[in-house]
Amino acid sequence: MAAKTIEVEATIIGLTHDGNGIASIDGQRVFVAGALPGEQVQLALKRRRRRYREAELIEIHKPISDRVEPPCPHFGRCGGCAVQHMSYAAQVRFKESVVKDALQRIGGLDSHEWLAPLTGAQWHYRRKARLGVRYVAGKGRVLVGFKERSSRFVTDMATCPVLVEPMDQLPGRLGRAIEQTSLQQRLPQAEVAVGDTAQAVVLRVLDPPTETDLTVFAALGREIGADIYMQTGGPGTVRALEPETAGTLSYRLDAFDVELQFAPTDFLQVNGPINAAMIGRVIERLDIERSDRVLDLYCGIGNFSLPLARRAAAVVGVEGEGGLVARAARNASLNDLDNTRFITADLTQPEWPFLREQWDLVVLDPPRSGAEAIMPCLERMAPRRIAYVSCHPATLARDARILAAGGRYRLLAAGIADMFPHTHHIETVALFEQC
Repeated sequence: MAAKTIEVEATIIGLTHDGNGIASIDGQRVFVAGALPGEQVQLALKRRRRRYREAELIEIHKPISDRVEPPCPHFGRCGGCAVQHMSYAAQVRFKESVVKDALQRIGGLDSHEWLAPLTGAQWHYRRKARLGVRYVAGKGRVLVGFKERSSRFVTDMATCPVLVEPMDQLPGRLGRAIEQTSLQQRLPQAEVAVGDTAQAVVLRVLDPPTETDLTVFAALGREIGADIYMQTGGPGTVRALEPETAGTLSYRLDAFDVELQFAPTDFLQVNGPINAAMIGRVIERLDIERSDRVLDLYCGIGNFSLPLARRAAAVVGVEGEGGLVARAARNASLNDLDNTRFITADLTQPEWPFLREQWDLVVLDPPRSGAEAIMPCLERMAPRRIAYVSCHPATLARDARILAAGGRYRLLAAGIADMFPHTHHIETVALFEQC
């Protein structure tokens, strides 16, 4: 017998870091997708967890003024955009509040200065994305899109308004193309990468494609103006379907007169204009002198390293993935920068020679797990300023607490860069200086 559904009325008192509404019912926190703080709602209680409970939003009795009608028809199912039902101004305030709360609650810190948020286009901003692909027998077709919210299923979507044009039309077009091939159930993923003058779609295939399959995919590439790549295994197996005509993926940072090339599966900041603004903010706030030696940790393809090298005497970039290090070194060469050096190193291991040197400035842009292992090294390196670019407020706050604990550094300034409008993802720039 199915459990009886329990409906209750509640007032939403807050938001989780990932954009779910929070209610308090019988002293227990209840998380409600789609509800906003201050709203009076009707809920259906669902799963009980150890520390909280989940509920389904049944009706909004009293919406708040910041609620908007989500423009995307896939909102609520797609897991890509969790806060599309908030006005954009409210989204920015929410993200700022998450960072401030994390720094105060976890880090025990207050910023000397809260920087104005870096914002830009709210739609068609995403130049890098990984889409799921799934054949659904019940629908008799192939679905391409982001995963559904709290599910492994692929959202049934024909278009995606956060992808840059014309990649916003890719989900439906790619799904129809795959249906014409032998790979309907053997192609689980598509990766999108868009540069300034070229764009690529990487298809992960589990079986070798037939000649007919290749013809279908080549036609799709011409239709959407993209180079199609096939990936049969790890990153090293990525090959262009038509290598003789495949374009070079790259983006320019005009303010620093540099151009960075990248491979289709390389890590890339997804929002080009916000990335450029974020780099400008970091370099401005570091107050670089021409004689400075700069250490750029988690440097990737040289996103910060090359602009830094336009201002400083020497830059050393460090990255754990050898392919990215090679790309960074090549990018420096292509831009005639001879004051850079790039090192492959696992930064979860803090016993590297460059971490025992002294540096004038340090920039770090770690993954979501943060940079806890190297925080104690920063005091020994004694840079006068540190720029920490974070994609996870909690790990930023944890690392900031470690950095400030020695009494040698203080949090000078912090602010968000809204790299992912309509999602709960938060990019933050935090500046530290010697006390």
